[in-house]
Amino acid sequence: MTKKIRVMIVEDSPVVMELLKYIIGNDSRLEVAATATSAEDALQKLNRVRPDVISLDIRLPGMNGLDATLLIMSSRPTPIVVVSAGVQEEELNIAMNAMRAGALTVVEKPVGVTNGDYETMAGQLCDQLAVMSQVKVVRQAGRRNIDFGAMSAKSSTAKESGRHFPTVAPKIIGIVASTGGPNAVSRVLNGLGRDFPLPILAVQHITDGFLTGFVSWLCDITPFTATIAKDGECPAPGKVYFPPEDTHLEIRDGRLRVNGGALVSTQRPSGTVLLKSIAHDQGTHALGVLLTGMGSDGAKGLLAIKQAGGYTIAESESTAVIYGMPAEAVRLGGVCESLPLDAIAPGILEMVATKAQKVR
Repeated sequence: MTKKIRVMIVEDSPVVMELLKYIIGNDSRLEVAATATSAEDALQKLNRVRPDVISLDIRLPGMNGLDATLLIMSSRPTPIVVVSAGVQEEELNIAMNAMRAGALTVVEKPVGVTNGDYETMAGQLCDQLAVMSQVKVVRQAGRRNIDFGAMSAKSSTAKESGRHFPTVAPKIIGIVASTGGPNAVSRVLNGLGRDFPLPILAVQHITDGFLTGFVSWLCDITPFTATIAKDGECPAPGKVYFPPEDTHLEIRDGRLRVNGGALVSTQRPSGTVLLKSIAHDQGTHALGVLLTGMGSDGAKGLLAIKQAGGYTIAESESTAVIYGMPAEAVRLGGVCESLPLDAIAPGILEMVATKAQKVR
């Protein structure tokens, strides 16, 4: 018999706790290994219970979900699925910062069994718990004041580093990420810095209802203006454009286009759709970046950019939370360069600066 995935539920509401126990207990893949009504309670039980995955409420009495995530990831690293009651700004910020601290994903707290959305929301929670339980998380230093500042933008010249860039300067960057992406995307943006001269088009797979909060969070912690793309607008430097929920984002003739086309790689928005459009529209001026994520979305898009003469970067296995999407791009031959997460922004800056010098 297949061993069930052991879940620790951290939730202070007795009503919600019973609902979560019912949902998880009725999924054949999962079992409730322990419950805790506070972060402090969970931390006391963690080493004894040794759960495979944690369902973590954000708003808790005493220590909140962010502090709990920091302590869990620094003491006994365990996959964490953040369960948020809503999309209010304060709660979303805690949820996003918890992912920055090591939590893997955020899902909306399920509604009662009589609600029409119950089956969908319960299924999403269980699927995420099952999938995330397989992720090998690593120990992180416990820091309450997470450094959201920009990384050093200094790097060697192309000649010194031995990197071989395309013969023309990039004009548009496409960034694609999934599981582990909020942290990865924010670190790349902070590394690029306030005066980065190119517009960025991005796809981040995220639970429905959390996109607006994610975009707002990026505006708060990075030097970029993150925004949800509008059909027909021209992308501008200093901005990061995300597609509206359940919508693909493309660029055609220099203008952003949003549409509700078919799922690609089981995703809408799809990173492959975005990157393929950048390849077609920008050709040798395209730059594609594929970060951490499960599955294969974005891999064929990265290949299209490389085949069009543009440049492609994939996050290396050494730092990717899940080395699924980047690995598929490498397998397809679509990657010009694999870099650890904190080397991606300096690598991009080096390329842009080198090309700018040649243009002069």
